[in-house]
Amino acid sequence: METTRKRIAETLREGPATASDLSESLSLPTPVVYEHLEHVSRSVADAAADEEFLVAPPECRDCGFDGFDDPVNEPSRCPECKSERIGEPAFVIR
Repeated sequence: METTRKRIAETLREGPATASDLSESLSLPTPVVYEHLEHVSRSVADAAADEEFLVAPPECRDCGFDGFDDPVNEPSRCPECKSERIGEPAFVIR
């Protein structure tokens, strides 16, 4: 049986996914998925393969701000307009 991180990596090699998507498909709580994503991103960066862990950053649905400090995290509020309507970041391995 594959580890959770290997299953996440394989899913991201198939196409982009949000933490909620991964949470649903792997039956894991979303905060746990974010913890695993940090490790997966480091593993991909450390590997000798020609792969990249890419992140489409979260975006405020009200003002469009997307310059969040930590894209491998789900912010609770926009620093610009203070809106809580934040889209999730999407992840992919290419």
